Amino acid sequence: MPSDFHAVHYGDEPLLLPNAWDFASAAALAAMGFDAVGTTSLGVAAAAGLPDATGLARDATLALARVLAVLPVHLSVDIESGFSETPEEVAEVAAQLAELGIAGVNIEDGRADGTLADPGRHAEVIEAVKRRCPDLFLNARTDPYWLGLDRPLERTLERARRYREAGADGIFVPGAVAAADISTLADRVDGPLNILFSPAHLPLADLAGLGVARVSTGSLLFRASQGAVARTAAAVRDGASVPADLPAYGEVQDLIEGYCPAVIGAARSGRPPLR
Repeated sequence: MPSDFHAVHYGDEPLLLPNAWDFASAAALAAMGFDAVGTTSLGVAAAAGLPDATGLARDATLALARVLAVLPVHLSVDIESGFSETPEEVAEVAAQLAELGIAGVNIEDGRADGTLADPGRHAEVIEAVKRRCPDLFLNARTDPYWLGLDRPLERTLERARRYREAGADGIFVPGAVAAADISTLADRVDGPLNILFSPAHLPLADLAGLGVARVSTGSLLFRASQGAVARTAAAVRDGASVPADLPAYGEVQDLIEGYCPAVIGAARSGRPPLR
């Protein structure tokens, strides 16, 4: 197994966390040598025919976590805002994931209507999860930048302080892209800072130089796959060239078959084997 999931947030280089949405995408990332893989809530919800950030993808998320837990990587699961407004119910979701061997969860304070959760109430959720699952790495996502609110830096720092005091292990600030803001966040957030990678903004090396501890790809890989599907289908329809560097049928089959015994065993027992 890779090194402890908490410890990799304090290494010399940022933890690059690619985000998967199904078993095949996560297995491909594991095969590439990534020590840790996250899930993308948009990808998981969309794959199930559901909208993101509405709390409707709870069952799909838990089902995916159950099968992903057989992979030899640390797994961090995005549980949106916890799939409940009740701290105890969110803690129960986290406990089910911890029981599966999941290493971390991501819990956000943004809401589907474009507002932020009450910070005190969200801190209670964090406290409940950490009380129930003290070893689970809780990445507290706060969304002032993501939602385009005014005074995002000030709001983010205040929420980060409250969430860390409540027990959050790391702070995730999607939507922060300016070097000056990210540098300030890295300096003033008490704990590992997680930034969402943006292809139009700072590369990984620059984020590392600013003191970022973790960089997530979020829904980027899922959206890239959607674009590839559409472009390939259009190429076939229009008589254009299809990319020649696609994985072969046998490559995909071999990748999945390598994990089949563990997946089948987990399905039969209702839980994955212990690592």
